Amino acid sequence: MLIGCHLSCNKGYLAMGREMTRLGANTCAFFTRNPRGGKARALDPADITAYERYAAAQGFGTLVAHGAYTVNLCAAREDIRAFGRDCVAEDLQRLALFSNCVYNIHPGSHVGQGTAAATALLANALRGLLAGSGPVLLLETMAGKGTELGGSFEQLRDILDAVDRPERMGVCLDTCHVWDAGYDLRGDLEGVLAEFDRVIGLHRLRALHLNDSMNPCGSRKDRHACIGQGALGIETFRQIVRHPLLRTLPMVLETPVEDNDGYAREIALLRSLA
Repeated sequence: MLIGCHLSCNKGYLAMGREMTRLGANTCAFFTRNPRGGKARALDPADITAYERYAAAQGFGTLVAHGAYTVNLCAAREDIRAFGRDCVAEDLQRLALFSNCVYNIHPGSHVGQGTAAATALLANALRGLLAGSGPVLLLETMAGKGTELGGSFEQLRDILDAVDRPERMGVCLDTCHVWDAGYDLRGDLEGVLAEFDRVIGLHRLRALHLNDSMNPCGSRKDRHACIGQGALGIETFRQIVRHPLLRTLPMVLETPVEDNDGYAREIALLRSLA
């Protein structure tokens, strides 16, 4: 079982790896730059090499890097799209230095243009960004609040089909987001997975964000809760971590714990459920 949490890489990737061990994790997510945007910190190739050796010795699984929240490749304004393209291009180049890493981004928001126009802009940007080699890029399932894309499996499928780079793209399923978007993980996990498989294909599911939700199903609000302390409940996560189609995927916590020790407790909880 690959389970971890969001960790900072500000002190270096080897330090991040050692923190993973302390917390009982064997995967993690990290932001490629400040999540609100800005420049990425300088890379130290020796630090990455040291992390890779440590990860191999510890038996770590796939890392799930996360792009900045401010990236919006389908924005109405070209300057915003250009900023996003620059960030993603740099992130992909840097992440290619890791041997086992995927890159997760939010699909973005159409801000009034409509879903069809935004899908075309996003797909066009991704086709250019994925023209070379590099890590697999994952689109995250979203709660569907406001004008954001990705609040339905159909929207994600349309983007994936328009980009048409199946070897370079997949999906990260966020449990809070899909619940808030109206998919009943608590009452019908098998039905939700069957719907995902019918619309997108489970072979394209490459990672999970494990978050409980503060809101009822279909609220479209995106408010994370700690595991077992929200509307999804502990039994939902027991089913998820034991599910044969999910348990081999990297599972990353993004819950509102107070500190990393809170993540350690949730990691231990999920391992006990599995």
